Amino acid sequence: MVLGSIEAGGTKFVCAIGNHDMEVLERVSIPTTTPEETLPKVFEFFKKYEQELEAVGVGAFGPIDSNKKSATFGYITSTPKLAWQNFDFIGELKRHLNVPINWTTDVNAAAYGEYYFGHGKDLESLVYYTFGTGVGGGAIQRGEFVGGMNFPEMGHMIVKRHPEDNAKCVCPFHSDCLEGLAAGPALQEKAGRPAFELEPTDPIWDIEAYYAAQCIYNTTLILAPEVIVLGGGVMQQTHLLKKVKQEFEKLMNGYVGYPSVDEYLQTPALGNNAATIGCLAMAKALLK
Repeated sequence: MVLGSIEAGGTKFVCAIGNHDMEVLERVSIPTTTPEETLPKVFEFFKKYEQELEAVGVGAFGPIDSNKKSATFGYITSTPKLAWQNFDFIGELKRHLNVPINWTTDVNAAAYGEYYFGHGKDLESLVYYTFGTGVGGGAIQRGEFVGGMNFPEMGHMIVKRHPEDNAKCVCPFHSDCLEGLAAGPALQEKAGRPAFELEPTDPIWDIEAYYAAQCIYNTTLILAPEVIVLGGGVMQQTHLLKKVKQEFEKLMNGYVGYPSVDEYLQTPALGNNAATIGCLAMAKALLK
């Protein structure tokens, strides 16, 4: 018997099959275009496992409706991706996958993987941020996602502009939010080319560190987690984390205590597998 994982990201869907030991047996990447184009390929991947598949964990780009009392539970709601706005995502999955489905945001799924199998496995609390096509945050406290009427959208917190950043905020909903100023498309807006083409000495990385540090500062004062994990394609720039740590310590200025900054701010222990492992673990949790 096997478990299924669907990491529905803004750029691609990563679908995987794994066993109960969280070993990935097969994985496929499918471009995120429209529901009509993307989902049939998802269902085709899982079809060959329909006799063995026990449950599926799903982590999706958002915002999503995770309130089981809501008429639109299981929907992707006010996403900038117009083709997916107000789309009954879980309803569509259930029409094709006849198994229990566990559902959260993509960054919550990554947080879940890191909490149980990465940096948080010996801790009670963890926050995970991804800086990539968008910016998202997920928080776990004592094994449970932090949330109320819905899951937090921490990637859209308002941040103070860097004095040398005059570029347009790329978020269509807000003028100065973290995602609009610090996600991959925001870096490209500032530089005129993709972030991975920028030299480590480019001053844009100082601006990026300034925004990421504000995010960590706010998170530390509001949630006080034991560790913050910084993932996503933007954070794969190895020189960036050092700048973020320096900016964070300047902002905090000794106000509250936390572990050493090198212990407190981590890159994912599971690498790019955090969300996949998290979704598999969420699927397994349904079988208990």
